[in-house]
Amino acid sequence: MADREEDEELQMALRMSLQGSPPAQPEPKRSKPPPPAAESPEAEARLKQRELMAAAAEKRLRAAASPAAVSVARASPQPPPPQQLAVVEPAPAPEAAKEEAAELEPTGASMEEAKEVEVEEGEEEGEELPPDVAEKLWAMVFGAGVSKAVLAQWSNQGIRALVHAMVEILFLCGTGKRAVLASIACVNRRKVDAVLEGLSVESATDLQKVLRTSSFTSRKDAFDILLANIPLFESRLGAMLFLISALLSRGLEYIQADRDDPSQPLVTAPFGHASQEIVNLLLCGEAVPNVFDGKMDLGGGMSLKGIPNNVEVGFLTLLESLNLCKVGQYLKCPKWPIWVVGSESHYTVLFALNPNVQEENELEERESKIRRAFDAQDQSGGGGFISVEGFQQVLRDTDINFPSDKLEDLCNAGIIVWSEFWQALLQLDKRAGGMKDPTGLMGKKQFTIFHFNGIAKSVLNGNANAGGSVPIQRPRLCKLNVTVPPRWTQDEYLADVVSASTSGSKDDSILSLAPPVQTSQHAPLVDCIRTRWPRALCTWAGDVPSIV
Repeated sequence: MADREEDEELQMALRMSLQGSPPAQPEPKRSKPPPPAAESPEAEARLKQRELMAAAAEKRLRAAASPAAVSVARASPQPPPPQQLAVVEPAPAPEAAKEEAAELEPTGASMEEAKEVEVEEGEEEGEELPPDVAEKLWAMVFGAGVSKAVLAQWSNQGIRALVHAMVEILFLCGTGKRAVLASIACVNRRKVDAVLEGLSVESATDLQKVLRTSSFTSRKDAFDILLANIPLFESRLGAMLFLISALLSRGLEYIQADRDDPSQPLVTAPFGHASQEIVNLLLCGEAVPNVFDGKMDLGGGMSLKGIPNNVEVGFLTLLESLNLCKVGQYLKCPKWPIWVVGSESHYTVLFALNPNVQEENELEERESKIRRAFDAQDQSGGGGFISVEGFQQVLRDTDINFPSDKLEDLCNAGIIVWSEFWQALLQLDKRAGGMKDPTGLMGKKQFTIFHFNGIAKSVLNGNANAGGSVPIQRPRLCKLNVTVPPRWTQDEYLADVVSASTSGSKDDSILSLAPPVQTSQHAPLVDCIRTRWPRALCTWAGDVPSIV
């Protein structure tokens, strides 16, 4: 009953505000609202509706005071007295009140009115930014030359980059000639979640009913269709649809021919992990099962298939640090400094912004040149040793001048082993073509690298499981500073310095120039990084980078 009286009083106040001048009678009393604890959701909704209606009445009252409104009011007939207006219509129903409240909110048709209300009420909400501060803030955030087109590009470039990458992978699987895109039949991209909510694919028959494919020979056409259907690939079936697209782009017959054991499933049970064939298919375009370079001949007509050629995105794995596999140079040294990192749970991404992280330093270039000359004379089938005649040719090709006594020691056995040759080079001065570096700086490399884990476990106040709660999985980006020391380890270098001092050649300059031992942080990711850059020292700020 009290609510009905309040609604009637509010209707009266609204109609009175349309007259242009309020009546001379005293303001009617408003009933007290119930205590906050006793308010129901319906009561709160009615209160908000009354506030919106009151704000609209005040705006009309202010508009009536303007000259244009006064002239219009004089030209129009006078409204009936308040006593007649009070009984025109009953209080609106909750549904009607909600519609009226929705009409009062800013829309495309009444945006100017909404702006007027916001400006007039600005004194209560806060102060407006001075123009110079607004200009400075905009320039700091977006730059002086930003435009609407640039802002739109920033908001969409992530999706477009994803679609471009997906198209390139599909055409890579199709040997650059074609791509096949798999989708779900009768799915409106605006209602993807609703359609897929009850969809279940449990057999080949179900797959045949719901799956639809489109073939493309043009990258532009494939990009346009994939961009239009990107909500489908962002859904719970997106990863499986993209895998099916890659398999069909390669061709099912070629997929089976790529594999060493075609009888095994590509998705492993029980957790649905991707096999190495799937990873290699997306990286190199072939579903080979191994990560080494080329093929490994086992004899008897049997061989194991590895990565056939250079790739654009590489691969590192924790398994190599555990000596369970050996990743080849094709995957370790991709065209771009981007690596997929494999762990026991899922895949993460390691990348650098500077492609120079893959360039060889002075020591590595010199070693590579000498090693190529040595391998050219190696007739042992990769045994790592050459004849004396071949050794003389290596010295001539690489401009190395050993002292006669050292040369005699190396040739005494009739063969020269690479490890002994390399150790001798480390003791030979650079001016004689050797690799001796008292400062330890010639082979040193420093760079910055980033690691992204899309579902890293959160760390709350340094405790991954604070209060016994389950850690939340969230994206995490970590910046790592990497220092790669020379080819020899710090212990071996110090051993060389100690042996030189104890043998009587106390060279204080060598001791003073020796690089200090650097402290580093450790995590499983560091073990993966060291498979690419041996003995790398890594540091970071904040949470430990996680590959799980």
